Amino acid sequence: MKYLRQFSIILFISLIGEIIHLFVPLPIPASIYGLLIMLIGLATKLIPLSAVEDASIFLIEIMPVMFIPAAVGLLDSWGILGPILIPFLVITLISTVIVMAITGRVTQFFIRIDRKRKDDDNE
Repeated sequence: MKYLRQFSIILFISLIGEIIHLFVPLPIPASIYGLLIMLIGLATKLIPLSAVEDASIFLIEIMPVMFIPAAVGLLDSWGILGPILIPFLVITLISTVIVMAITGRVTQFFIRIDRKRKDDDNE
C-alpha cells in the first residue's frame, strides 16, 4: 500500500505538470514542469522525502527496462538511420559530453553554495 500511495503522489505531480503544459505556451515538455514541481516540493519540504522515496528507488531500479521500447524503435528505424549513422553517433557523443560537463559544473556550483551555507551556519 505504501508503494501505491508514493507512486500516486508522483503521478499526481506529473498530472500537475501536464496541466501546466496545457496552459503555459512555452516549448517545455510537461515532464520538465513535473520535475520542477517535485524539486520545489522536496526542497521546501512540502513533500517529505519519505513520501516518495521508496517508489522513486523502485522506478530508478527498473529504468533500464523502460529504454527497451526506445531501442526497439531505433532498430525499427535502421533503414533511415543507416546512411546517417556516423553523423548521428558524432552528434550523440558530443551532446552527451556537453550535457555531462554542464551538469557537473552546475552540481559543483550547488555543492559549493551548500558547503558555504553550512560553514556560515557553524560560525
